[in-house]
Amino acid sequence: MLGCVRIATVRQMTQVITKDESDGRSYVRRAMKELAELGLAETNGKAGKHPIWNLTPAGQKALADGNELPPRPKAGTGAKAVKAGFGPHGVAVTDMILAYGGRKHLTDWQVEVNHAIKETGLSFNTDAVLALPTKTSEVRLFELDNGTMSQARLAKEVWDYERYAGHRVWEGARGTIGNTFPFWQRHRYTSSQTFPRLHVVLAGKEEHLLDNRLQALADDVKGIAVAVWVNTLPRLQRGEPWYEIGVDDPDRRRRRYPEPVGR
Repeated sequence: MLGCVRIATVRQMTQVITKDESDGRSYVRRAMKELAELGLAETNGKAGKHPIWNLTPAGQKALADGNELPPRPKAGTGAKAVKAGFGPHGVAVTDMILAYGGRKHLTDWQVEVNHAIKETGLSFNTDAVLALPTKTSEVRLFELDNGTMSQARLAKEVWDYERYAGHRVWEGARGTIGNTFPFWQRHRYTSSQTFPRLHVVLAGKEEHLLDNRLQALADDVKGIAVAVWVNTLPRLQRGEPWYEIGVDDPDRRRRRYPEPVGR
């Protein structure tokens, strides 16, 4: 689990490791203590009163050597994020993953996935990406706001996904007419037919404040040309439906963003 989500508490690991409706926290605590004694796991901070666990570099290497996960050479352990004070955010991301059915598809998740376009300077990290091994290579993007950023910054982060989706690249031999194609389809999600849906999850505040934040975000991104669904973490954990606040519209994106110049 730690190889996929990087950081988690005993409570979260118990949700995955033990059977439904059973409390195996004592078992998980003993197991983590044994891994720590072997130098494979460690704690670097807390979420409230609960220690946050992450693998050590040696733990990651042991996991990779055992072929337990697909190769992820650039993945960090999560220790730096916890030490920098981002532990509660990472724990909330793990809660989001578990609430979305992460126990069933745990190895199909990656966290802190960078999306960048060098030519435009656009670069941002997506909190979590779910890539299901289906015939259509279904991909879902997830952003979690733990109530720590301004409303304007949250809206900008969502609009960044449209900027990313709207960028096109020119392809063709020198001296030919050539054609343009979406950057994401050529260089990132090559098997996807449409730009992946963005899921925004709101957490870290009382429910009525999260509902207000949800409505404000819907207003701030009105007219966006990528598919955006939003929910609060408590509603997601209760299995309540998502709210659609953005619709995928590649034609509108193409009108909004300039075409690249051919060679």
